[in-house]
Amino acid sequence: MVAVAILAAGRGSRMKSQLPKVLHPLGGSSLVERVLSCAESVQPQRRLVIVGFGGEQVQQALSHLPAIEFVEQAQQLGTGHAIQQVMPYLQGFEGSLLVLNGDVPLLRSQTLMSLLQTHETHGNAATILTAQMPDPKGYGRVFCDGQNIVTQIVEDRDCTPAQRQNRRVNAGIYCFDWQALTQVLPTLQANNQQQEYYITDAVNFLSPVMAVDVEDHQEIFGINDRKQLATASQILQNRIKDDWMRAGVTLIDPDSITIDDAVQLAPDLVIEPQTHLRGQTKIGSGCRIGPGSLVENSQIGENVTLLYSVVSDSQVAANCRIGPYAHLRGDAEVGAGCRIGNFVELKQAQLGERTNVAHLSYLGDASLGNQVNVGAGTITANYDGVKKHRTQIGDRSKTGSNTVLVAPITIGQDVTIAAGSTLTEDVPDDCLVVARARQVVKPGWRLKPIE
Repeated sequence: MVAVAILAAGRGSRMKSQLPKVLHPLGGSSLVERVLSCAESVQPQRRLVIVGFGGEQVQQALSHLPAIEFVEQAQQLGTGHAIQQVMPYLQGFEGSLLVLNGDVPLLRSQTLMSLLQTHETHGNAATILTAQMPDPKGYGRVFCDGQNIVTQIVEDRDCTPAQRQNRRVNAGIYCFDWQALTQVLPTLQANNQQQEYYITDAVNFLSPVMAVDVEDHQEIFGINDRKQLATASQILQNRIKDDWMRAGVTLIDPDSITIDDAVQLAPDLVIEPQTHLRGQTKIGSGCRIGPGSLVENSQIGENVTLLYSVVSDSQVAANCRIGPYAHLRGDAEVGAGCRIGNFVELKQAQLGERTNVAHLSYLGDASLGNQVNVGAGTITANYDGVKKHRTQIGDRSKTGSNTVLVAPITIGQDVTIAAGSTLTEDVPDDCLVVARARQVVKPGWRLKPIE
């Protein structure tokens, strides 16, 4: 059996924020959510999050996740003290305990799986994740024998010049035999300058203890301030974009593009510069997205062109052209082969196949059939000051330029609406409708000059 304990009690004062450090976002998820997601790879039976500063905020932010147990650390007296708070929750538990940090969000799933597998295969009392750092300054050094059995852990400030040449550092990620650890936890002492209880002190009383080197030292990168958060974001983006380019996605100027790791992309897709893909977005093969576009929590079908536009919480079917400067939001649904052009906004609008809204229109709370042509400047007046109302337009109908459709209203199939019309009543199928004042011309009329 496996239990996971995540240290998430710290204030993170260097973040200069009222938000607990572990709730700061990275790549579409909070830091602690990323750690929890990584931990799922080992299929833990117990998931414990140790909270302190902003504990209620952390609990609320994670309330959508199942089977999370929250452990309060009222006073933050070190990592050893944090694990001591877990003891009442794991009484009678027999298995391995993974100790993770809520502010170390870049761990890969395979790294945790390798750590746990090594721990269980060798029957270790403790297994430590370590890294070979190019510049280990500031990190505690881990010394091992030829079998990777840990012989000594020395803090950086206590290292001799010779010991500082060792580049193997403690990543602060541990796997313990829980029963062995419970014998040691009550004996921890706070005999240090910070007067805190450290989990590394427990390691000194356990045997055998083995080290496992992580392949990529960037995985253990911890976040303490906004600059480190930005660095972590860059590391994550490079990782995501490298993976997609290897999978057959073309990124033109990758440095100007951002992609959340929940995004799904198909091969033979081109992402232009200054394009940002967020949340639960899925984009099909043959698309050209950007430049200068934002797609968030949306599904884009195959062979779609999206230029200088924003699409959020919406769906676009195959073979559509969107933009430039279009805005699709609020569960907009665009059928196959549609054209959504310059300065068009769709909100909670459903468009059938091969429908065109070429420019300068707002369609809110509307349902359009197939092969509808919407003239420039067409507006659905959907709000009466209290409620929103829907507009329905049938197949093959056409609206003239500068048309206003005052909802609720239904326009039938094969209807032609004259330019400049304001419609307030339903229109039957197969007709021409004109709703505007008759043009009046008065020859020889002009304003008289003011004396």
